[in-house]
Amino acid sequence: MTDTSADSGAPSARDLSDRDRAVLAAVDAGFDRALDDLKALVRIPSVAWDAYDPAHVQASAEAVAALAEGTGVFERVSIERAPIGAGAATDEGVELGQPAVLAVRAAKNGKPSILLYAHHDVQPWGDEALWRTKPFEPTEIDGRLYGRGASDDKAGVITHIAAIRALAEMGDPDLGIALFIEGEEEHGSRSFKRFLELHADVLSADLIVVADSDNWSTDIPALTVALRGNAACNVRLTTLEHASHSGMFGGAVPDAMMAFSKLAASFWNADGSVAVAGLTDADLEVPEQTEEHIRTEAGVLEGVELIGSGPVLSRLWGKPAITITGVDAPSVPDASNTILPTVRFRLSARIAPGQSSAQAFAALERHIAEHTPFGAHIAYDNVDLGDPFLVDTSGWGATAAKQAMADAWGAQAVETGIGGSIPFIADLVQQFPAAQILVTGVEDPGTMAHSPNESQHLGVLRKAIGAEALLLSRASERSE
Repeated sequence: MTDTSADSGAPSARDLSDRDRAVLAAVDAGFDRALDDLKALVRIPSVAWDAYDPAHVQASAEAVAALAEGTGVFERVSIERAPIGAGAATDEGVELGQPAVLAVRAAKNGKPSILLYAHHDVQPWGDEALWRTKPFEPTEIDGRLYGRGASDDKAGVITHIAAIRALAEMGDPDLGIALFIEGEEEHGSRSFKRFLELHADVLSADLIVVADSDNWSTDIPALTVALRGNAACNVRLTTLEHASHSGMFGGAVPDAMMAFSKLAASFWNADGSVAVAGLTDADLEVPEQTEEHIRTEAGVLEGVELIGSGPVLSRLWGKPAITITGVDAPSVPDASNTILPTVRFRLSARIAPGQSSAQAFAALERHIAEHTPFGAHIAYDNVDLGDPFLVDTSGWGATAAKQAMADAWGAQAVETGIGGSIPFIADLVQQFPAAQILVTGVEDPGTMAHSPNESQHLGVLRKAIGAEALLLSRASERSE
């Protein structure tokens, strides 16, 4: 990975050609329009989760398709849904994924093809009382646009649209472009793999740009080169056939909450690092970062210690992590003097690059089998696996992207990792093994994606559009 020092060897800003300056001028001229388009998308509550109205996701897809159509660049724009699983879309009883937008134009005259990915679905908004603005009323405050999806990832959608518009200002490009705007990334990309298989002929590309990541700061861009994978599942722990009176049987009969507590404690060492044998670390070079910076970003309370050991970014990017993200158990107001027969919890593990999610899940299963107390019964459901990813930065795409970032931002790009996961990238690698894959983004440390008060820094958005427009323009001048 690249550090942030001036002698890191990363591309620096250079004198721009007349064409480059014209591209960036087109980005600036079109920015107000792009911002209005982003606000319109944010107003649509496109949550793809089962408990929410799918009509909003459809409306969001239609809005994105209209934007793609309006560029005048594509030969075909459609809204598509792929089956979840192995069935065909026409098979009776086959569940379909959420609507995605597919816009394509073929390469001409030996020019390369680029696949541009983003997603138009968003996370649920949660408790509105925690928002400083209404979650689906885009609001500008101090140079940021607030609203659910304002950054993750409707700003990614707009980055693609606005960059394509700027490219079109240069004339009809010979560059091949496939625009794939997914509709269920926040819901696990359940039909993603089948979508790739069904549309492989038009999605196949020399370069894939995934606009769904972070930047180092509002002034320094980043190219994400390392992603942790994930292994998540629901675990049901059961000790009794039915609930029993805690006064009558407590002290002799093991209740499920006690067994769960003992099992849960076994996942971590005393310093909070993962204690599951078989989960591996990745030896990554990481930029320097202070613990205080991470404490501030994460909102760690005064006096609360960070967990793990080693450089703080190596803990976030190159080591596994385990979180229990939910527990099905009686709430405190509903508590009674009862020995619980069963507890169900959601186990979420982040997997370091270099280990497959299948290997990691097998390690979790072994650990649970060896550490479940009192002979409690264990059952699993809703298993979700996603492999980690390391970007090969030796190709022309990474070099061109970092140069475009340096020229548009006026600062060298930092090669970074992400503690979170983008599991579908493993599907892209499997379907298109020859393609170069770049992970870019419009977020910054203040974005608060997935949280109340999510926002998009407008200066970052403008520079991200500029960088992608330069990348597309320069790619259109290459010969493959």
